Amino acid sequence: MGPRRAAELFGARVPEAVLFRVTLYGSLAATGRGHLTDRAIQAALQPRPVEITWKPDEVLPLHPNGMEFSALDAGGQILEFWRVYSPGGGALTEEDQLAASEPVYQLDSMQEIMKYCTQNGKTFWEYVEECEGPAIWDFLREVERAMRQAIVRGLQAEGALPGGLGLARRAWTFQRKICLNGGALVKEGYLPAYALAVAEENAGGGQVVTAPTCGSAGVLPAVLRHIEDTVRTPKIHRLRALATAGLIGNLIKHNASISGAEVGCQGEIGTACAMAAAAAAQLMGGSIRQIEYAAEMGLEHHLGLTCDPVNGLVQIPCIERNVFAATRALDCAEFACYSDGSHRVSFDDCVKVMKQTGHDLPSLYRETAGGGLALQYRFPPPKPNTP
Repeated sequence: MGPRRAAELFGARVPEAVLFRVTLYGSLAATGRGHLTDRAIQAALQPRPVEITWKPDEVLPLHPNGMEFSALDAGGQILEFWRVYSPGGGALTEEDQLAASEPVYQLDSMQEIMKYCTQNGKTFWEYVEECEGPAIWDFLREVERAMRQAIVRGLQAEGALPGGLGLARRAWTFQRKICLNGGALVKEGYLPAYALAVAEENAGGGQVVTAPTCGSAGVLPAVLRHIEDTVRTPKIHRLRALATAGLIGNLIKHNASISGAEVGCQGEIGTACAMAAAAAAQLMGGSIRQIEYAAEMGLEHHLGLTCDPVNGLVQIPCIERNVFAATRALDCAEFACYSDGSHRVSFDDCVKVMKQTGHDLPSLYRETAGGGLALQYRFPPPKPNTP
């Protein structure tokens, strides 16, 4: 998403260009083909030709997901040059913006927000509305619509996912098997099918909501849909849960990272789990302390999770991680609501630890497809040596 948005913006800035040259660095280059980055850039700049250069072994100064755009005229002269970064979730930042990023909300820590909400008798979603204004609800209605449609499309689709792994879609199969078992195949009901549906839509290039990223997009929609299946949940309550989930995601993004290239999959699937756990705890009637506890557990129990996509595709192990993170999010929410919300490790502490852990991870385990499962399992497998 980030590279496509960058290409659209750059193309609009230089309409007279006849040729574009794009250089992808670091993780964007290492996993770009698997993420369909080149196709997204070419589609955004068509019909003008695009030359793409891949530099996986070079990293720009401020983030592993860096890219450079050049626009050329008919004589080959550079009309404009732009260096930009894709820190995750479709966002774009330039070098000066990375150094001076502003918090989304006035208060930039969970501790401060909880103190404010407690003193004023507010919930998290009320704090979001206060900061964002009433227009946030129209935006969240569109978010929920897109999430629900991704589930519907994913449950209907069959066949192999693109990319060369030959990985078959399984959401429809899971849904049918659960249905034939009276919805009691697992205690989570249709939750696995919902998470698979969205994750497979993403892997197939379909429209999903970055919650917080494309690779972790199946967790939050699956949890919300499961709760709706289980207990009557009016739309306004679902939208309020989305507002709370967004607050959690933005706090992590501002104070740490949601980029697999920067901190590993703990920043993607761990954040998605925390967001879904918070939303679920709220829908279960949890207090702000219980919601914070659920979010903390969702992130804490993904600490150290590596990002090692096989063949650079968002398929193995990414798709299954959406299923298990959704299940864990529900467990975290239930556990937190059984408690009184008291716990030793705060959400803010966990975010700090996640950031440091991500920086301590070797680059092989931060979305380069050069270590872990990506190194152990390659498809097609290498041919055996012949005498």
